[in-house]
Amino acid sequence: MPTPGSTDRPPDRRIGLAVVGAGYWGPNLVRNAQQTAALHLHWLCDLDEQRSRKVLGEYSTVRATTSFEEVLADRRVQAVAIATPAAAHHRLARAALEAGKHVLVEKPITTTAEEAADLVALAEERGLVLMCDHTFCYTPVVRRIRELVHGGEIGDIQFFDSVRINLGLVQPDVDVLWDLAPHDLSILDFVLPPGVEPVGVSAQAADPIGAGRACVAYLTLRLSNGALAHCHVNWLSPTKVRTTLIGGSRRTLVWDDLNPQARLAVHDRGVDLTPPDELTDAIRHRALISYRVGDMVAPALVEQEALRNVMAEFAAAIGEGRAPLTDGRAGLRVLRLLHAASRSLELGGATVPVGDEPKDRQPFAEERATVR
Repeated sequence: MPTPGSTDRPPDRRIGLAVVGAGYWGPNLVRNAQQTAALHLHWLCDLDEQRSRKVLGEYSTVRATTSFEEVLADRRVQAVAIATPAAAHHRLARAALEAGKHVLVEKPITTTAEEAADLVALAEERGLVLMCDHTFCYTPVVRRIRELVHGGEIGDIQFFDSVRINLGLVQPDVDVLWDLAPHDLSILDFVLPPGVEPVGVSAQAADPIGAGRACVAYLTLRLSNGALAHCHVNWLSPTKVRTTLIGGSRRTLVWDDLNPQARLAVHDRGVDLTPPDELTDAIRHRALISYRVGDMVAPALVEQEALRNVMAEFAAAIGEGRAPLTDGRAGLRVLRLLHAASRSLELGGATVPVGDEPKDRQPFAEERATVR
């Protein structure tokens, strides 16, 4: 502590941060970084310096630059948050890790599984945090779902069913699977209990408007415990639907993201199967199935901005020297599911083992990087 009346200032123990990319998502990272007490934003880097200055405002003390090398050379910068087009993620994240910086990268972590695995290995070798911005995983509702599933309150997972449809913008570089499914796949990866994971993927898709890429898709994942997960993504629906159902042997969770009054409902309803060894000869001929109808509870959830929680988790992981909740390996797992889905489409919907995608798979069109 400084002596009372002294002009000496205590050292800034906040984590020095630079945001790379001032396009669609970068401004959100800037705003939330500036509102996170553990972070000190020093730089916003983008090829368009005027765009950066517009994001920062006239009186900001954060510096704008077009040079990524200048950012990496700044010893005050301990961490970098990357929000550029996906094609630039691997190059920028690798350069940051090589410079000794912790990295937060927008999804998808890279465009190929091989690139993602390279970043994971490098981060672990250097003892650095590599975090993927799976934003939905940091919403209060998804974190509560994870608590309920991991705590055993819903029992064994029996099914996962998600619908993410709306009248959306047809993307110029990716199909609807690569545009929307990463949200649901990252949520699935986040909430599944330890020991349960996807082992096979099959996908069906269609382009009914002739856009040159799939606009409607259905994705089915076989889980290691024998259960199924299903995702429906669609750019062409006139109505917006955001629902996820997670069925368990004890309870079922229903998440309706468009219902702010009751986003999450926990249903004590389901189907019970009497174990055969508990049946007597007198009732063995009867149906083994019984139906359980109980109460529905809507847990109270405090509304919080998910990206603020992302930035807080990034800072905490760095400060505590631990892996973040959505680390580089989580980003790699989601990427492998997307590659398997794309491979399944090529094979007419056949089930593809996770991790069995071609090594040269490149789903993204060439993109102009926003920094050099």
